Amino acid sequence: MRHRWFAASALFVFFSVALTCVGEDKAPEGFTPLFNGKDLTGWKVNKGGNSKVWGAEKGLLYVQGSGGGWLMTEKEYGDFELRLEFKMPEKGNSGVALRSGMEGNPSFESGMEIQLLDDEWHKKNYKGLKDTQLTGSIYGIVPPSKNALKPVGEWNKMRIIAKGPHIIVELNGEKIVDANLNDHKDKEKDHKGMFRPKGHLGLQSHDGRVEFRNLYVKEL
Repeated sequence: MRHRWFAASALFVFFSVALTCVGEDKAPEGFTPLFNGKDLTGWKVNKGGNSKVWGAEKGLLYVQGSGGGWLMTEKEYGDFELRLEFKMPEKGNSGVALRSGMEGNPSFESGMEIQLLDDEWHKKNYKGLKDTQLTGSIYGIVPPSKNALKPVGEWNKMRIIAKGPHIIVELNGEKIVDANLNDHKDKEKDHKGMFRPKGHLGLQSHDGRVEFRNLYVKEL
């Protein structure tokens, strides 16, 4: 009798885990997957980037080191909600491009960047690090209100909403940026693409192997 109970329990756990995994891989209602889990269909490297550092394997989209520029969606987006998960290595540095062109640096010229960084390592090793360069910041424009980043090697969930000049960033369920870009027009001189109304979404090649999964977008 005990053996039958154990077998039934094990079967229940197996199917519960299986259903959970299926649910995690399914796009949220109203969202479109940006990554098919097996290759880079729907993405292209921006001008000057190197496609060799970008890849896909085992359901992950990844960048291996620097020199790859930005990997951009082929489609452009104006108002949207973007969801993604990322895992940062020690010393890692990457970013998410919003409304960017295919030429120029999204961080300054052709769009905006939401920063992804191993904050702790860079705080210890870069004395000039600014709050507007920490994870979740609108790079160089608006700092995060709090630190919600998980330790190196753990997965982080990020949610970005862009509706006109209103930008919201949530990290691991915590709202860390809620900004109206019209309140930061003094930054436009150094960030010429911040008011671009439409453009590509992208991921940055900067430092380390940074991994991404569960990338979904919904147009608003």
